Amino acid sequence: MGKMHNPPHPGEVLQELWLQPAEVTITAAALALGCSRKHISSIVNGRAAITADMALRLAAWLKTSPESWLTMQTAWDLWQASRLERPRIKALKLAA
Repeated sequence: MGKMHNPPHPGEVLQELWLQPAEVTITAAALALGCSRKHISSIVNGRAAITADMALRLAAWLKTSPESWLTMQTAWDLWQASRLERPRIKALKLAA
């Protein structure tokens, strides 16, 4: 599978594919997931990452897999990191 260009933040996916169609508010989602409204708002607005704990909560609530949430987060994180300037890295040479 090739690299995705500018993947969506998993919070955007949560909002557009789950919360909006079901007309679930941020407050209702927070109550269902056992966390604060502020935390869900941060995820939905792309300011907070999906952690392993949140992936498990979302999977239980939405009947999805935790791996799917973590895969989305990793893809987003890698794409963001790929846009940053990095120092020159010299490859490690293993002794023969």
